[in-house]
Amino acid sequence: MKILKYNYTFNYKHILILKYNKIKYLVNNINIYNNIRYISYFFNLNKINLSTHSWIQCDNCYNLNYSRVIKLKYYICEYCNYHFKMNSFDRIYILIDFNTWNSLNEYLFSKLNFDENKLYNYRNLTGLTESIQIGIGTINNIKITLGVMDFEFIGGSMGSVVGEKITCLFEYTISNFIPLILVCSSGGARMQEGSISLMQMAKISSLLYEFQQKYNLFYLSILSSPTTGGVISSFGMLGDIIISEPNSTITFTGKRVIEQTLNQTIPENSQISENLFIKGLFDLIIPRNLLKKSIIDLLKLHKY
Repeated sequence: MKILKYNYTFNYKHILILKYNKIKYLVNNINIYNNIRYISYFFNLNKINLSTHSWIQCDNCYNLNYSRVIKLKYYICEYCNYHFKMNSFDRIYILIDFNTWNSLNEYLFSKLNFDENKLYNYRNLTGLTESIQIGIGTINNIKITLGVMDFEFIGGSMGSVVGEKITCLFEYTISNFIPLILVCSSGGARMQEGSISLMQMAKISSLLYEFQQKYNLFYLSILSSPTTGGVISSFGMLGDIIISEPNSTITFTGKRVIEQTLNQTIPENSQISENLFIKGLFDLIIPRNLLKKSIIDLLKLHKY
């Protein structure tokens, strides 16, 4: 699909024309069913009310970004390059080749009898059944498996279903001998599930050891802001290559908890990805708009 270049001075009419051309391309495609999510992306997937959310304020420089334009810019502030949070649908859209995404275990539910009203609210808000989407697709015609965590669903917390989905993704990857990519954005283990969520760390890590040592397959871990708790202390930091987005919060626990435990003040930016990169915790820090190209280069480097 041809990517249209534009400058930031064009008006709302040009945006509508750009959207119309892309939607027309989708509708004319034969496989309409698989394009529903891509079409909904251009119809404003998050159901933003234009009367109140036409502009998004940057948390870093406090300038206003037009919501329609910032989607086309990978949710990066055009003034200071600050990276806004992205949902899992948008991440899949910018990483996976068009019309190649197929979800796996999309309707896997937990059998734990928790309050369904809260879960229903999150499902209705995000369009997800859990805090991760897994599936298969291609990147530059290279077949891969992909898991994308969504912070909008209960803070991207890792519960029993998330652990099972990631385990199934590893098993599918092993059976097909293809590379695996996990995009992490999580507050850690889901405390409402207690020891069940805690055991997901051991469950995933043990299978990941077999994945890397016995089958020698490639696992790429991408950390976005925030990635904390049980995710960062298990599969998040076990990738063959670990990539972080700029200015991301990567830590096991929060700054306030550390200070209260140690009774001392820690440096302000000690949990920011740039500082951790200097300490050797990551291999690369890559801006979101260059991420797909970098992944393609890494896959080629590993002879896929």
